[in-house]
Amino acid sequence: MKYLTQLLAALLMLASFTAFADAKKNTISALDYIKHGEIYNPESVIPPQCYTKTEGKNNPCYACHQTYQYGQKRPNIMNDGDLQGDYQFSDEGMTNSWKNLFVDRSSLINGISDKEIMAYIDKDNYGDFANTHKNAPQANEMYIKNLAYPEIAFNKQGLANDNSHWVAFNYKPFPSTFWPTNGSTGDAMIRLPKAFRELNGQFSLDVYFANLSLVEMTIKQLPTISTPPIDERKINIDLNGDGQLSSVTNINKRTKYLGDANHIALHDMLYPKGTEFLHTVRYLGIDEHGGIYNAPRMKEVRYMKKHAFKSAKKLRGAYALEAKEKEFEQLPKTISIGKRGIDNGFSWTINGYIEDQQGELRPQHYQELMFCNGCHKTVGTTIDQTFSFPRKVQGSAGWRYIDLKTQKDAPTLGESRGEFLTYLERVGGGDEFRQNKEMLTRWFNKYGSVKQKEVSALNNIYELIMPSKERALKLNKAYKTIVNEQSYIYGRDANIGKAQNVLETVSDNMQPLPAQHHYQWDIRLSWLEGESHAIRH
Repeated sequence: MKYLTQLLAALLMLASFTAFADAKKNTISALDYIKHGEIYNPESVIPPQCYTKTEGKNNPCYACHQTYQYGQKRPNIMNDGDLQGDYQFSDEGMTNSWKNLFVDRSSLINGISDKEIMAYIDKDNYGDFANTHKNAPQANEMYIKNLAYPEIAFNKQGLANDNSHWVAFNYKPFPSTFWPTNGSTGDAMIRLPKAFRELNGQFSLDVYFANLSLVEMTIKQLPTISTPPIDERKINIDLNGDGQLSSVTNINKRTKYLGDANHIALHDMLYPKGTEFLHTVRYLGIDEHGGIYNAPRMKEVRYMKKHAFKSAKKLRGAYALEAKEKEFEQLPKTISIGKRGIDNGFSWTINGYIEDQQGELRPQHYQELMFCNGCHKTVGTTIDQTFSFPRKVQGSAGWRYIDLKTQKDAPTLGESRGEFLTYLERVGGGDEFRQNKEMLTRWFNKYGSVKQKEVSALNNIYELIMPSKERALKLNKAYKTIVNEQSYIYGRDANIGKAQNVLETVSDNMQPLPAQHHYQWDIRLSWLEGESHAIRH
């Protein structure tokens, strides 16, 4: 009887998996893969944008893939500039698994009224986050009171008003996935460990902003930087080198941090152990005048923590191992650490929450988190696996909640023309897929050249990368249909129509992008500080 029971159980399990396998021949839900424990896309570290057709001249790849000259002493030695316009994929990656790119959502969008989507995006789905997920290991770390309403959550210097010591910073969105015209708004916050915020065991705002500024200097390799007012007398150290102790608004780079972290050394282009980042991805809020802002409703809450410190030498070993695995055509590895998310192999813990079918934030499944390693593991352009903080508005002006209306189109480091203007020219469109028709109409001439004078004359980048009210509504509705499907492992891009300039399969004989269309680029920017001079290196 015992063996008969076991046999019946085995047959039922076999029938279940046989039914699942048969269903795969047709269309199954993304959650079925998760339910059955089957990996849908082993190469999910290849982002959807990597399948863009370059047509021999359009290059969106350069913003992620870079080769740096010997002697720059960058801890990031990925040196993957050869991937610009070259589809060097594994056999598994030769098929584009991001099938949401090829869904025409126009009929689904028509089924959602403007009133319905407006009511949806205006609802705060984050306020009860910490309470709802109180048993999750990192829920408290990922919570800022009133974060859905930034004007309440932060003071003028970006410091959270709830004593969590998270600090918001104003940064230039990474081109072009993070441009609102392509689907989402967002923000970013940083928090340093307790020792970096305290002096003799007591919280010190002077120590905290001094250490935050030192982190910015080491990430950007700056000798000096402007700061919010810092009282040197409270720290008892001459921070600006003028030979006296006073209230200062600029400090010089040091070899060690301050306060109770004064035993910890600065390392070029590396964050100290314990550094945390919080990033929310939001719907496109629409005000009564058609202006776009960060909606209260969040699509995702993303979190990173540097759980260990690896020196530049040890990081070189990690990059070498990654290159070796790729050379032997091994599929990428994503290390699960349970409810705390994933380990990217470079000392960072990555976790995230995303909307469930009811619009409430739920933990992302392992397969959904695998997607994160596509950007936060091994791409040549990052600095210590991060994007946003290296792009922070320079110095004191950058310590505040993100505000695109205060930013000009600063050039990337080492260049003189606006970064976004240059990007439009190199990519041939307003997004990697060259399907944002509104951007093409607004900023491109009939035969494909960029309207340079019009772009250069804009007052700020808000005017360049914000969608119209009509487009914003459609993008919000398009993403809502993905939420309804819970089809995130098929792609999270809120496309209105089917992608046209994207490969569904890659062939071995495809020609790489010619060398004249490869570009050198730095993720950091040449900001105008005090409207007097640009920072150059």
